[in-house]
Amino acid sequence: MNLAGSVTVADLVKNTRLDVYHGAELLADKDITTSDISRPGLALTGYFNYYPRERVQLLGKTETAYSKNMSHDERLMIFRKMCQLTTPAFVISTGLPVPNELVQAGKENGVPILGTKMTSSRILSNMTNYLEGKLAERQSVHGVLVDIYGLGVLITGDSGVGKSETALELVKRGHRLIADDRVDVYQQDEQTLVGEAPKILNHLLEIRGIGIIDVMNLFGAGAVRQDTDIDLIVHLENWTPDKQFDRLGNGEQSRKFFDVEVPEISIPVKTGRNLAIIIEAAAMNFRAESMGYDATKVFDDNLNSLIKENSAHDSHKQ
Repeated sequence: MNLAGSVTVADLVKNTRLDVYHGAELLADKDITTSDISRPGLALTGYFNYYPRERVQLLGKTETAYSKNMSHDERLMIFRKMCQLTTPAFVISTGLPVPNELVQAGKENGVPILGTKMTSSRILSNMTNYLEGKLAERQSVHGVLVDIYGLGVLITGDSGVGKSETALELVKRGHRLIADDRVDVYQQDEQTLVGEAPKILNHLLEIRGIGIIDVMNLFGAGAVRQDTDIDLIVHLENWTPDKQFDRLGNGEQSRKFFDVEVPEISIPVKTGRNLAIIIEAAAMNFRAESMGYDATKVFDDNLNSLIKENSAHDSHKQ
């Protein structure tokens, strides 16, 4: 299990499109340790018993309207209490004017003041989603993650089974690489698992006999993605005569990461099999099943119909 990622206020500004009103020189050194965003309405009234000073503080129409009813000295005193050394930043939403007292308190305590024209609910959602993804606990998985027809397919298997070579063929066929060799996996919500490449392996693919290749450089920006939801796991196994593999597609397997179950299928690896085409077909079949079409059920229905027809024909002959 990997530790959660780290985020600075500079990262937050860049990825949620915030404007910097004060403290641009502080952004890279201010760490954010929680995805929770504070709406400090109680703190504005002077109640600081449970003030979450370690959170990003968001001021919207309600908070700024309340502060206008305070005197200059009251605002300065309250904002000085709110601007703690461990406070990452203040964000003013909806393009509202920034109180001068907040800027002064921010300067005194080294707290950046940020702003946006977005509404409070929109910027709150954007910041929370970004921080939850970056600060979520991560699990490192040995495998290759590829976007196939918009589905995130995690290809796993023993070392040397052909995962990277298969990924290269899939990229040549127009699909997109997310990560090779090692995939960092985290849970985005109750139903969604996301995979991405470690920074050191971003856009890189290792092919035995060739070495490291840069997929984006060779195939273009359309051949890579930064991250993707993991919808299906394809496990590659060396074929042996005594190993039983699912032939009808009615075996239900899954693998659990954190609290999310991900469907899994096993594909035997044997000389002459085109794994890239097989995995493509597996992804398309999975999508068809998620839309309500079940080829195995169609086969079962056809088989039952044939059995009934033969039984009726035999009864008629008697």
